[in-house]
Amino acid sequence: MKSTGWILAGTLIAACEMATGEGFGEKPNTPQLPGVPYVVHDGTRPQPPVVAPAGLVNSKPPGDAKVLFDGTSTDAWTSNGGPAQWQIKDGALIAGKPGDLQTKDSFGPIQLHLEWRQPKDRPVNGQGGGNSGVFLMGQFEIQVLQSNNNKTYPDGQATALYGQLPPLVNACPPQGEWQSYDIAFEPPVSENGKVVKPAKVTVMHDGVFTQNGELFLGPTQYRKLASYPENFPTTGPIKLQFHGDPVEYRNIWVRPLGVRDAGAKP
Repeated sequence: MKSTGWILAGTLIAACEMATGEGFGEKPNTPQLPGVPYVVHDGTRPQPPVVAPAGLVNSKPPGDAKVLFDGTSTDAWTSNGGPAQWQIKDGALIAGKPGDLQTKDSFGPIQLHLEWRQPKDRPVNGQGGGNSGVFLMGQFEIQVLQSNNNKTYPDGQATALYGQLPPLVNACPPQGEWQSYDIAFEPPVSENGKVVKPAKVTVMHDGVFTQNGELFLGPTQYRKLASYPENFPTTGPIKLQFHGDPVEYRNIWVRPLGVRDAGAKP
């Protein structure tokens, strides 16, 4: 019964993509992205080169890190202001109902490590079947998608700045294998209520740089061109997306990016 449900869900997502002109080889009626001849979610954009996976980077939390998930507790997370509702099984946090999780704490500039996988036996097609996301400050999405042998619009592939920028390469390992994201993120800088310096991110996927000091156009949007509102906050929570797929997470930790020349703590 579950397999049938997965196939039906994938069929519905595929039908939605066809209706909106999204998907591999399709050019949707969405806004033009700046500086490139492509639109948002453009399936005609070149697919990132595939590189042989380098293997999971299973990093232990450094001494100044805050552990967000160690395989046993969801105390650092909340669902809609209440206790986190995602299931823990065999040391993994499984994306599920009632929806997204977000951290109780808010963060500014950070280094974030997490590991994730998509169950091996779940059908995956384009954006359906293996989809989640990591939202920095709760607003800037680094896409989580099972992209090994799975073509879709490039700005929706694994480690894409969703709807904005594809990864430099596709470093996604085969489905069912654990994989790691290591992310360095700097929030946008505002002056007099206006963003004068965009949010910046670097991403390593299994030890391979897939985003290198890239700038977000603004908070993540679907089928729209991102832009910054006025009076943008300086901190925000980390959010894990539930997109209808049981993506599994483990070994999640975060550490602040310190201020240079601040000196050692007494």
